[in-house]
Amino acid sequence: MSAGGGTKAVVAALFANLGIAVAKFVAFAFTRSSSMLAEGVHSLADSGNQVLLLVGGKRAQREATPLHPFGYGRERYIYGFLVSIVLFSIGGMFAIYEGYEKIAHPHELKSWYWAVGVLVFAIILETFSFRTAIHESNAVRGRLSWPQFVRRAKSPELPIVLLEDLGALVGLFLALFGVGLTVITDEPVWDGIGTLCIGILLVAIAIVLALETRSLLLGEAADLDTVRAIEAAMVDGEEVERIIHMRTLHLGPEELLVAAKIAVNARDTAAEVADAIDNAEGRVRAAVPIARVIYLEPDIYREPAQTPEAGQATGPKATS
Repeated sequence: MSAGGGTKAVVAALFANLGIAVAKFVAFAFTRSSSMLAEGVHSLADSGNQVLLLVGGKRAQREATPLHPFGYGRERYIYGFLVSIVLFSIGGMFAIYEGYEKIAHPHELKSWYWAVGVLVFAIILETFSFRTAIHESNAVRGRLSWPQFVRRAKSPELPIVLLEDLGALVGLFLALFGVGLTVITDEPVWDGIGTLCIGILLVAIAIVLALETRSLLLGEAADLDTVRAIEAAMVDGEEVERIIHMRTLHLGPEELLVAAKIAVNARDTAAEVADAIDNAEGRVRAAVPIARVIYLEPDIYREPAQTPEAGQATGPKATS
């Protein structure tokens, strides 16, 4: 996984979540708080998700084979989609079930100070992880807003870690809210309500992640700035007169396929056309290094036939 893939953010999130998960399960053993149990399972699921992202990044680096001639770059998208499934099932649905059970069958909260102490500790660690993810994302998101970055990023790791960390922080405050109100009012139902809210939050985040990684799996084109850079490089020479049409497709976060039909001079020889294609490919790769697979088809450009304007007569004018 490249630096652009956010390896540092993934590793930071992994260690933070492992430490937080252990602390939450210890707190649950003392308090029997459903919020703590849901948060413990959530952190454990997040830890597994970070492992999935690291495994996906490693497997994506395998060399292309005759069976998979374009390589394995999309493995990162597959593992990203698996993360959304884990977050939805193990994180969200489990928390919703626990919240319902606690509301339907409330029981006393014991040793509440354990829960509060662990939640504060977890907020500190999760803030560190979230800060690392923000720092890594700022290095690659450019002028995009945060929602635009999540929607348009071609590397799935950073958006996933960002949303997971954001969900974890909000979930911790929801758990603190539930435990706090339970202690203040002596009504255990608040612990269940906090747990239920955590579950709903995790399900919502999982759905967003599933939709975004699904789009990447289906195949997304390069962003507009990259397309413009490719077009400019391709016609930056006398051999290529214009681009007739072009398609781009991400084979992985750092590998782009470019297919285009280009117009060449009708008087060029076969050797000159071959040189024009080679030169155009070289310029594109220099301008956009991730454009690793390029297919150019030479053609003679012909102006499209002019269609008559609406309401204009096509035959000879009528005479009175």
